[in-house]
Amino acid sequence: MAGPVVAPGGDSGVTSAAGKVWPSTGAAYWALFVIILATFMSFLDQVVFGMLAENIKRDFQLTDTQLGFLAGPATIICYFFVGIPLGRLADIYPRKLVLSASAGIVGLLIALSGMAQSFAQFVGTRVFLAAGGSAHALSSYSLLTDAFPPRVLTRAFALLQLGFIGGTTLGPIIGGRLVKASSGWNAEPFLGLPIYSWQWVLIYLALPSVIASVLFLTVHEPQRLAPRGEGVHVPQDAGLLRKIITFMGFDAARAIHAGGKVYYPMFAALALSAVESFGIMFWRVPYLMREFGWDAKQIGDAIGLTALIASILGMVVGGVFVEWLAKRHKDANIRAAFLCFCGTTVVIITALLIPDPFWSSVTFGCAAFFGIAGAVPQNAAIQRVAPNDMRGQITAFYLFMFTFFGAMGSWFIGAISDKVTGNLGQAILFTACTLLPLAAFLMFRAIRPYREEVERLEAEGR
Repeated sequence: MAGPVVAPGGDSGVTSAAGKVWPSTGAAYWALFVIILATFMSFLDQVVFGMLAENIKRDFQLTDTQLGFLAGPATIICYFFVGIPLGRLADIYPRKLVLSASAGIVGLLIALSGMAQSFAQFVGTRVFLAAGGSAHALSSYSLLTDAFPPRVLTRAFALLQLGFIGGTTLGPIIGGRLVKASSGWNAEPFLGLPIYSWQWVLIYLALPSVIASVLFLTVHEPQRLAPRGEGVHVPQDAGLLRKIITFMGFDAARAIHAGGKVYYPMFAALALSAVESFGIMFWRVPYLMREFGWDAKQIGDAIGLTALIASILGMVVGGVFVEWLAKRHKDANIRAAFLCFCGTTVVIITALLIPDPFWSSVTFGCAAFFGIAGAVPQNAAIQRVAPNDMRGQITAFYLFMFTFFGAMGSWFIGAISDKVTGNLGQAILFTACTLLPLAAFLMFRAIRPYREEVERLEAEGR
C-alpha cells in the first residue's frame, strides 16, 4: 500500500521507519514526564488506600476478607470485560487523548471512592477505577515507542520505572502524613453527603490525576510506525470466528504450551510471588498497626524511605549483576530471577519474625531491592525466547498472571486471617513460608530448559 495510512479516529499518520519524523527531544521527554506523573498517582492511590485500611474496616465494619476483596479482586473484575477493548483504543485514536481520558476518569473515581457511603459503593468505585486505568500502560508504551528513537528507547523505559518506584516508596511517606493529619480533620459533609475525616485524603488524591489529565493534552502525538510484516497472520479465507480467536491469543497460547517446559515454571513462579508481594503491600501497614500499635506516619516513614533507597539500588545493582552473569551463563536472566526470589523470601519472612516495629518496617522496605532487581531479568527472559511474531501476546499472557494473581493477594491473605489463623501476622507468615519458597523452586526449575532454548535459538542464528 503506497503512502501513509491514516488511522481511524483522526490519529497522526502511520509511516515507515525510513520516513519517520521523530519528535523533538523536549517534546519526547515532556510526554515521558507526564506519563511518569500519571503512573506515580496510580501506585500512590494503591499504597495510600492500603494505609487507610484500618479506618475503612472500622467505619464500614468490614471483615479482613471483605477488606482484602476491596483492595484486590474488586480492582480486577472490570479488567476481564473492558481491559483489552479499552487497550485497543491506543491503536486507533490519538494516544494522548486516551491517556488524558484515562487519567481524568481515574481522578474522578478516586474522588467518588472518598464519597462512598457503604461497602457496596466502595466496591463499585474500585471496580471502575481499574477500568478507567486499564488503557494507561498500553497507550503509554505505544506513545513512547513512537516518541523515542530505538537507540534511546531503553533509557525512556528505564526512566518510566520512576513512576512505580515513586508511588510505592514515597507513597508510604506521603500517605502516612496524610492519614495522620486526617485524624485531626473535621468530618464535614461534602455535596450533602456525610464524609469521614479520612475520606478527604482520597478526595484530595484525585486532584493530581485531574491535573495529569489536562497535561496530557499538551503532549505531542508522534507519528506511528507502520506494523512489521512478521505478526501472526490468519488465512485470507478464514472465518470471522477464527479471526476473533486468533486476536484473543489462541495462537500465542499454543506457542506457550509447545514451550511449556520453559514458560510454565516461569508463569507459575510469577503468579505465586505476585499473590504474596501484592498481598503484603496491602496488609503490611494494618499488620504493623495491630502488632505494634504504630500509626500510619511512623510506618510510612520507616518503610517509604527504606524502600526508596532499596528500589534505586535494586534498579542499578540488578542491571549490573545480570550483565555480569550474562558473561558467564546463557541462562543469566532466569538465574538472576531465581536468586532475587530467594532474597525476597528471606527478607519477607525475616520482617515478619522481627519483634521490633522499626526494624520490621525497615526490613519490609528492603524487600523492594530484590523486587526491582528481579523484575528486569524476568521480563527480559520472556522477550528472549518468545517468537517474534507473537511476542506481544505472550508478554500479555505473562503480565496477566502478574496482574490477576497479584489482585488476589490481599483477598487471599485476608481470607486466611479470618478463616484459618485468626491472626493477620500469622496469615501473612503462613502464605510467605508457603508461596515464596515454592515460587523460587519453580523459577529454579526453569533455568535448565531456558538455557537449552537460548542455545537452540543461538544455533539458529537468532
